[in-house]
Amino acid sequence: MKSCLVVRHVDFEHLGTLELLLRQAGFGMRFVEAGLDHLPVSEATDDDLAVILGGPIGAYEGAEYPFLADEMRLIERRLASHRPTLGICLGAQLMAKTLGAEVYPCGVKEIGWEEVTLTSAGTASPLRALSGVPVLHWHGDVFDLPPDAVNLASTAACPHQAFALGTHGLALQFHAEIAADEIESWLIGHAVEIAAAGISPRALREATHRHGAELHHAARQLFSEWLGRLWDLPDQPR
Repeated sequence: MKSCLVVRHVDFEHLGTLELLLRQAGFGMRFVEAGLDHLPVSEATDDDLAVILGGPIGAYEGAEYPFLADEMRLIERRLASHRPTLGICLGAQLMAKTLGAEVYPCGVKEIGWEEVTLTSAGTASPLRALSGVPVLHWHGDVFDLPPDAVNLASTAACPHQAFALGTHGLALQFHAEIAADEIESWLIGHAVEIAAAGISPRALREATHRHGAELHHAARQLFSEWLGRLWDLPDQPR
């Protein structure tokens, strides 16, 4: 059985659509709660896949959150060994920082549903599944493009929404993985943040239920194609 290491920063941000897809593809899951559980950096390359999920802290806040140093060491070892690694939101920012790019506040909160604009490389990548499909954005930080990485997508507020490092590294600033039935826990968990940003929980909830099914199908296609490029996996139902 293939193994997937999942690093989670808050208990309401899950693998979402990706979890069932991975289980159907024969992956066993190993969850690590960041800052609470031991992160096995010495075993960084043991798992077939690593997924670093999102969270409400900054990749540059290592002094305040020392466990981030171990996460970055794990990411560094995996990427250097060409071991498949997926970063989502904070996970993408940690990948960028590990690869030498700057991560910093963008001055606005990009929270809500919006399409990303694919680059030519993005259109030729598994992200083509997201063409014309709104995705959930939930971040206040952005990153520069790391050396040797390929920019895949952008929005008006964020020029680098996704990047690839070879075939083994994929970083997504946005949340393609979210399942619509998970949004309520996000609205509760991020209540202070969205209130401070003047964003309506009701509007976010309605947008999630409006776009969730379309994103679910697109996300399964995206992740299925990316995983299929790494392993010879059976086709998954969309």
